[in-house]
Amino acid sequence: MSVNLSSNTPQIHPSSVIDEGAIIGEGTKIWHFCHVSGKAILGSNCNLGQNVFIDNDVVVGNGVKIQNNVSLYQGVEVGDDCFIGPSAVFTNVINPRAAVVRRTEFKSTKLERGVTIGANATIVCGITLGAYAFVGAGAVVTENVKPFAMVVGVPAVQRGWMSEYGEKLEFDSEGKAECRGSGSIYRLENGYVKKVNE
Repeated sequence: MSVNLSSNTPQIHPSSVIDEGAIIGEGTKIWHFCHVSGKAILGSNCNLGQNVFIDNDVVVGNGVKIQNNVSLYQGVEVGDDCFIGPSAVFTNVINPRAAVVRRTEFKSTKLERGVTIGANATIVCGITLGAYAFVGAGAVVTENVKPFAMVVGVPAVQRGWMSEYGEKLEFDSEGKAECRGSGSIYRLENGYVKKVNE
């Protein structure tokens, strides 16, 4: 079965399993070998690549792209327009042991609007990635990330700022930067970035 890209009806490959009760928004496409649990919520116009797992009580916003081999476990909340790269990893328990049941100790992880997570990055549970944060490939994120911040490395550290458009921001001596891709203006004040025009 091929996916009809012009349809607003959710498109689901026959090799995928969608448990009864799952909510899937209009225009969402679910490709090969995915599994969406019955208490999961997927927004509209999302795209789930091959072999994606969405656990119970996971909420995914609109326009989210989840690439191949990603599992979102209970406690993960994904805002609109996020990008999760191939084989990115999410956890939901800080100190797992196979012989110890810790289902009551799941920690929440929140991705605010527009977050990008690079391939093979690991997001340790209990943190928030601020709007339009950018996580480099292979990074291991153990702490909250500010909006528009770019983090890389193991453990991840901030190495700059990114625009909504996905361009690196270079701030002048007055704390002002222009996105090369969109022309939008950003200001850096007290360690935080905000967009000041369209």
